[in-house]
Amino acid sequence: MEGGLALKALGLLVVALTMGLEAEDEGYEAEREAMVRYQIEARGIKDRRVLKAMRRVPRHLFVPPEYRDAAYEDRPLPIGEGQTISQPYIVALMTESLGLTGRERVLEIGTGSGYQAAVLAELAREVYTVEIVPSLAARARELLERLGYENVHVRSGDGFFGWPEAAPFDAVILTCAAPRVPERPLEQLKDGGRMVLPLGEDPFFQSLVLITKKGEGFEQRPITGVVFVPMTGEIERRRGP
Repeated sequence: MEGGLALKALGLLVVALTMGLEAEDEGYEAEREAMVRYQIEARGIKDRRVLKAMRRVPRHLFVPPEYRDAAYEDRPLPIGEGQTISQPYIVALMTESLGLTGRERVLEIGTGSGYQAAVLAELAREVYTVEIVPSLAARARELLERLGYENVHVRSGDGFFGWPEAAPFDAVILTCAAPRVPERPLEQLKDGGRMVLPLGEDPFFQSLVLITKKGEGFEQRPITGVVFVPMTGEIERRRGP
């Protein structure tokens, strides 16, 4: 009897949490659909799985309450600690560039709000995401768990070192601008794997590039110009004079 009551209580809790999330999403479905149709699909994103993921993930829950009315606009928004959530089109573009099929293990450097990790979780088998700001890592972990993303693993730490215990990865994505390609995450990429990142030292302009690992070498191609917050931590200390 006690076991039955416990299971019933657990079931009620799950229903309550689901209803709570549905209530928080009420009224945003149309805005999310417009975001995908006019900001993303109309600008050339063709991967149907990426478009579906962008339609599913509730972006407004990943921004502070005071910015929720602007959550589906085509622009980055502040999330605290001097960090931002990227504009929807750039999230979709970077995600599509990875060419995910659903079987991959993905490393993300720069969890931020957790929004990019949620989009990746819709498309990959496992997502490992590292955030250097502890408060952001904790907040993202709590929200991703609440949304049911059991295939996302969040770590507070310096993304310069990647996540060696979980390597190798099929794909790596950096959501912060690096002055050069960080060696450790690149080394943790599988042969044939892909890395997408903003590259450059200019704080007002970087080149979004796609790197494909080929044996002992790498192939790099530019995608577009972007502006991202800089990668911090060990990569700054190794920059040199």
